[in-house]
Amino acid sequence: MKNILLVCSAGMSTSLLVSKMQKAADEKGIECNIQAVGESEVKDYIDNADVLLLGPQVRFLLTKFKKSLVDKNIEVEVINTVHYGTMNGEKVLERALELIKK
Repeated sequence: MKNILLVCSAGMSTSLLVSKMQKAADEKGIECNIQAVGESEVKDYIDNADVLLLGPQVRFLLTKFKKSLVDKNIEVEVINTVHYGTMNGEKVLERALELIKK
């Protein structure tokens, strides 16, 4: 089971993307737990995460999360702006899985 955590300002704008990512995972037979949370909730979910993806609107948090998660060996990346803007769940899922394999 892959655990993918998406972060945005309040966890709302990424919820549609989570649905599209979950649909893509289901269609490919990939077992995933995908959640969207706000920045303040990350600490409650990070222990189970395999990868942390940031919404483009919170890209300024990238350095903060990379530093704080270096010991946990969790990859952190900003979601591709085009994929986020078009809500391309399949592409975002593919990238998350690539990061998990690192």
